[in-house]
Amino acid sequence: MPKTSNRKKQNGTNVDVLLSDENKKNKVTSNKKKSRKTECGVKVQNSKKVNAVTGMRCLPPLPLVITIFVCSGFMWMLAFRDLMATGRSLYGEIDDAMLHFTKSKRWFESSRGWKSQAGGLSSIKSYTTDDNDMGGLFIRKWCGAAALIVHSQKLIPVLFHPTGANWRAGHFNPVLLIAVLGNLCVASFYYSYMPELASAGTDGLSLVIIAVSTFEACVMFLYFLSARRLSLKQRGPFSALPPGKTPTSITNRIIMRTVSIVSTAMVLIAGRDLFFPGFIFKFIPRDDIYLEWTGAFIHSPPVGSPEIDDNAMLSPLHVGDKFVSQLAALYLLLSCGYKFATAYFIRWGQNNSGEIKCRIIWKVQWMGDGLLVFVLRLFAAACKSASLDIRWHLMCIAYEGLILALYSIF
Repeated sequence: MPKTSNRKKQNGTNVDVLLSDENKKNKVTSNKKKSRKTECGVKVQNSKKVNAVTGMRCLPPLPLVITIFVCSGFMWMLAFRDLMATGRSLYGEIDDAMLHFTKSKRWFESSRGWKSQAGGLSSIKSYTTDDNDMGGLFIRKWCGAAALIVHSQKLIPVLFHPTGANWRAGHFNPVLLIAVLGNLCVASFYYSYMPELASAGTDGLSLVIIAVSTFEACVMFLYFLSARRLSLKQRGPFSALPPGKTPTSITNRIIMRTVSIVSTAMVLIAGRDLFFPGFIFKFIPRDDIYLEWTGAFIHSPPVGSPEIDDNAMLSPLHVGDKFVSQLAALYLLLSCGYKFATAYFIRWGQNNSGEIKCRIIWKVQWMGDGLLVFVLRLFAAACKSASLDIRWHLMCIAYEGLILALYSIF
């Protein structure tokens, strides 16, 4: 009996030892699992912080966004007013004086309350007469549409971040540089009309526009320089290029051909309206009818034409019409400048950044072409009553917008 009891004691002690060893092993493994979980949690948190920091670095700087939102937003509201409510005052007396100078009050009527046309789209008639002057209304709404495109090109990329765009990689540089040049052109244009604007008492809003455009241009240029410096520092390893592409290749040859055909025609007509108003292109069908319909023969009668005998004395009284016509041409030239930059000056790049830079511009410009088509379609009946056929204009601009939309989305 003593021997059996000793054996039982030894077996019990062995079992206890084994159980204690297993408990120790379980504790070690549980501690290892806990440490691994904590390490994984720390790594996830660190990765989230890194992603947040890198994501913030991809976005444009907040002071630049605020500057563009305030300055271009101010100009965007004026352009939207000219398109959708021609003649309505937004900013008080200084705005009223500008509207009287440009004679935009002629199409604004609000005597019937909500039934009034108030310079909106319902003020567009299906026929043209000397009383309704649909050509003059077309120029003002065309100017608003072109200005909306130019200012939206600055606003949309910074407010709605494009897919794949990176601020530190220099993807916003082309938009900033062209926007700086465009703002300086707009400010210079208003400054060139300062004697006429001051004599008409409308220099208040003009000075505000010059100050806003110049300030925004300075801020954008400073951030352009900093973004360019960052993009030069962060040039990483070269990525594989698509077949048939080199760093100096044109981004898209189809868009280059389309822009070369359609936008070149737009630049030709807009350049004439800006620098040589009233000049007749004999190789363009019914160009003289277009100039007569839009009032160019009244505010800028061509030398040696019958119109100069009738309107030479009256043309200084229509300087406001000339101002709006040239401003519309300037905004249209700036819009085409963005498209020409993507067609000829932005190259593929060593890190495949050329396509991202172009898509930032294409996504706004195809909507701009759609807006131009919309305005032309609204005035199609009025143009037809004046013996002016704009079907080719509609088809060409719509085709260019379709090509830009396809390559910016897909």
